[in-house]
Amino acid sequence: MAGDGKAPERDLSARGLSAHILPTSATMVGVCMTVLSIGHLAPRGDVRVVIDKLLAVDAIVFLVSAVLSFMSLRPGQSRLRYESWGELLFICGLALLALGAVVLAFVIN
Repeated sequence: MAGDGKAPERDLSARGLSAHILPTSATMVGVCMTVLSIGHLAPRGDVRVVIDKLLAVDAIVFLVSAVLSFMSLRPGQSRLRYESWGELLFICGLALLALGAVVLAFVIN
């Protein structure tokens, strides 16, 4: 129903979320890399290796989230699916980053 006025509104709201996730995910990749470098202030040990690997995986999660958000902005039938996956990965990335920050806070003296 092109004349009911709801389709453009739904299209704008879908693009709005992806338009926010895309730059934020890209920024969060940089945050992960920054926290990785701060993590090297911690004493060497098994925990530091775990934090390094956790943040490296987290950077990849944010990168994939950014790519999915970008793909959802492009025209096509799978836009909502890409956006849903991008949003889910973004939330998972935030959770991983928070976990890494908490562990890092307890490791650094």
